[in-house]
Amino acid sequence: MREKNLTVIITFVSTTQAMAMESRGKKTGFEGRIIPVPREISASCGLAWKCGGQNQDTVEKYLSEEDLEYEGIYQILM
Repeated sequence: MREKNLTVIITFVSTTQAMAMESRGKKTGFEGRIIPVPREISASCGLAWKCGGQNQDTVEKYLSEEDLEYEGIYQILM
């Protein structure tokens, strides 16, 4: 069985915001990738950004500096 790790997940109100995060992340080298919103966060459909090892403080700072809109930031075991 694969070991689960605490992961930072960013959710967005719209697909446009998720795509903006993906585009900006690629340009700036911010590690992560687009995933479906995990069921632990919401049963609704949508896209989220799974961070690549950054902690929540780093993520919040990055989102603020890059002026990216988001719905919420969560830490879950994945």
